Amino acid sequence: MKKNASHSDLETLVQGNTAFALDLYKQLKATKGNLFFSPYSISTALAMTYAGARKNTEKQMAQTLHFTLSQKQLHSAFAALEAELKIVQDANFAGHVLLKIANALFPHVGYPFLDDFLTLAKEYYGVTITAVDYGAFEAARQKINGWVEQKTEEKIKELIPQGILDALTRLVLVNAIYFKGNWASQFDKNLTKNAPFAIAPGNQVQAPMMTQEQEFGYAEHDSLQVLELPYVGGDLAMIVLLPKKIDGLTELEAALTVENLDKWTSHLRTTQVQVFLPRLKMSSWFKLNDTLVALGMTDAFDMFTASFSGMDGNENWLYIAAVLHKAFVDVNEEGTEAAAATAVILKGRSMAPPPPTFRADHPFLFLIRENRTGSILFLGRVVDPTADNYSTCHAERSSRSPEQSEGEASPFRDKEMLRSPERSRRISMTGRAEQLRQPQLNLFNLTKVGLQLFSDNRELLVTSSSNATISATRCYSLLSLARTRF
Repeated sequence: MKKNASHSDLETLVQGNTAFALDLYKQLKATKGNLFFSPYSISTALAMTYAGARKNTEKQMAQTLHFTLSQKQLHSAFAALEAELKIVQDANFAGHVLLKIANALFPHVGYPFLDDFLTLAKEYYGVTITAVDYGAFEAARQKINGWVEQKTEEKIKELIPQGILDALTRLVLVNAIYFKGNWASQFDKNLTKNAPFAIAPGNQVQAPMMTQEQEFGYAEHDSLQVLELPYVGGDLAMIVLLPKKIDGLTELEAALTVENLDKWTSHLRTTQVQVFLPRLKMSSWFKLNDTLVALGMTDAFDMFTASFSGMDGNENWLYIAAVLHKAFVDVNEEGTEAAAATAVILKGRSMAPPPPTFRADHPFLFLIRENRTGSILFLGRVVDPTADNYSTCHAERSSRSPEQSEGEASPFRDKEMLRSPERSRRISMTGRAEQLRQPQLNLFNLTKVGLQLFSDNRELLVTSSSNATISATRCYSLLSLARTRF
């Protein structure tokens, strides 16, 4: 994989990804409840799609995703960023930290995608290319979902529900990321006790509260406390943003900007801290079409105006039918396990005073980032650590999928809705004639997507976990392309 990017280009990419993550969070924060997603996964999947965008579609995607570099510089910077993350992946730290990233293209068998596009995807994103027959769309769906399960240690299942793919699908681009890391300083399971967690003033639940006193990166500002919990090796860390007021989450979300995030985290100092953090588990599923359209990426989802001629040489033929994302995180005494996947579907178309206390006993934000580059891999919000462990966060409400594997909640509840042609048209890349009533959608930056998505989608639920290890966060993003049908 090529990775010849300058340090300046890498910094520009990370800054843009962060801005996109925050924009996405702002769009999603209105959803009630817990929230979790991977800005990195979303940005990467959309960047691969952006490689084939042209004309106004390319311009809108760049603005939404905060891509300010040229196409060549951008993809080279993404390759360099993944190379930085691969250092952590290769180190492994005696099994204490595991980070895996994979990208894949699933084109329709025999469809004439341009060699330049396929070569770029392989050179800069290291994709595997597996041709599938979307005429047999159920078999294709199972094959893609199987790939995602394998790459996320079976933490992400049924990324693509039934009714998304059809005979007009021409390409699915997928990014998967899996992380499992032990805390550098683990919590003692024997000290974990149920304690009050204030969901809101006057409204409490009993949550399993982990505790320890140790030296951590810590900063205190007028309205919030910031805590850095490193994983073994120090390359990755969880950052927790805790409002001082029980009902301060809304104020904190309103202040969540790239500049403020940098200010809050740049003043961390190693300090002895008494930490109280709830043990939790949460997962989420997102359909990001409407969210991306609201951010300005309208042409990409319009069968008449979308231009992805950089993929197949045909003008106004391919367009994005769906952008899907799924994520999971489990935080416990030993560490954190997280996974995520994104799919884009295209169709044809000294005597120190007493240590400060960091008591996360009311709603807070958290993120997992790579420290060398500052890239945000995962982003989440905890409103109720005892709530159910699954939530659906997307602009168009979906029901639970009956095909969801046993033991894992699904974003779909209504079988008939899933099977209906209208439903399929609304959530996947379809032919021109089928998309007349489709809302416009856009693609945007990874990090910024993370923060923005985190901000507006709160319907992610959390459940306490009695396990002694932190589970995995799972995220998936999917893009589907289809051809127009006359």
